Amino acid sequence: MDCHSPGQGLMPASFKVRTVPRDGDDDATEDILDPDFGEAAIGRVAPVDSGLWWIILLRAYGKFTGDLSVQERTDVQTGIKMILKLCLADGFDMFPTLLVTDGSCMIDRRMGIHGHPLEIQALFYSALRCAREMLTPEDGSADLIRAMNNRLIALSFHIREYYWVDMKKLNEIYRYKTEEYSYDAVNKFNIYPDQISTWLVEWMPDRGGYFIGNLQPAHMDFRFFSLGNLWSIVCNLATEEQSDAVLDLIEAKWNDLVADMPLKICYPALEGQEWQIITGSDPKNTPWSYHNGGSWPTLLWQLTVACIKMNRPELARKAVVVAEKRLSRDGWPEYYDTKRARFIGKQARLYQTWSIAGYLVSKLLLRNPEFAKILTCEEDMELLDACYCLLLEANPKRKRARKKASKSYIV
Repeated sequence: MDCHSPGQGLMPASFKVRTVPRDGDDDATEDILDPDFGEAAIGRVAPVDSGLWWIILLRAYGKFTGDLSVQERTDVQTGIKMILKLCLADGFDMFPTLLVTDGSCMIDRRMGIHGHPLEIQALFYSALRCAREMLTPEDGSADLIRAMNNRLIALSFHIREYYWVDMKKLNEIYRYKTEEYSYDAVNKFNIYPDQISTWLVEWMPDRGGYFIGNLQPAHMDFRFFSLGNLWSIVCNLATEEQSDAVLDLIEAKWNDLVADMPLKICYPALEGQEWQIITGSDPKNTPWSYHNGGSWPTLLWQLTVACIKMNRPELARKAVVVAEKRLSRDGWPEYYDTKRARFIGKQARLYQTWSIAGYLVSKLLLRNPEFAKILTCEEDMELLDACYCLLLEANPKRKRARKKASKSYIV
């Protein structure tokens, strides 16, 4: 765009079919795919998540079919490496999380998620885990695998330690001291306690917790983002205790997050002056609509995978029953509006592939729960031990005996 191109490794978010004359035959034409890397997107935002999803689904295809020939192809291996090198490139950031602009994922309009949004971090972690399994061993891969392992350790620790909130953590933040200039500061990001909104104090259940939407210096986005939290469970970015707590929170706040149609893309919605400033008064992202607190049936399948992984399929079944009451009758809308998802979205397209697919995948997974393993990751004990060492360094008061890792990924 305007004489500038993004780095190699960016995956297009969509394709258009274009008809062109066939070479050597002026009377014949052929259809070609025209990729959009963000040049034609609203706001001209590059799709960061598309390459991460490609790696995740490539691994799922191999695990489901047993056909590893696709991921072992030279051009596919090159594609994996290009995506990884783009994501792992050095920059100015102090944190292991990926720094992105607003609108670079499923939420593709201005919603105040620029920085280090949870959804991107969960997909990034998942893609690193999947790519590590698929990269063929060769001399050129050693440095890349080492960089991936180091990033996985740092990213896992960072998200589990700093993005997590429950009632206990909220109380700690409420008592934070600020302006701590030291290496051993407790309030490392200089978060001001007044950032804790009134809605959150009343909304947070005694049992349960979740990963916040974003973390930057002096800023915590306390909104609950469904996809980021669910995929943190699926890819094992969350600990077992955190995973159960996220599902506990969804169950406790069912009327807010599910209500008449699963599942809220985020909660709560931006309203009033906050909506005006953050979205730029976006007429499509009005409160409780579209990406601003709208309900998206496609999120049903991610909820189902997370519930199956944590041996709580009954929660997913309950959500499917809610969806079945209206989804087909309403014409498979893209999203629903209002706080309880009572209206079909004001600009929602009908007979949407991902709404239909989300429902069908959920039904098939509940019928065959063993298939969920093609998408999930289990705890990597060596990564866990490395994270625990970092946790002790960050807070020496936390002491708990753990088995030592047989080797360390830290270089």
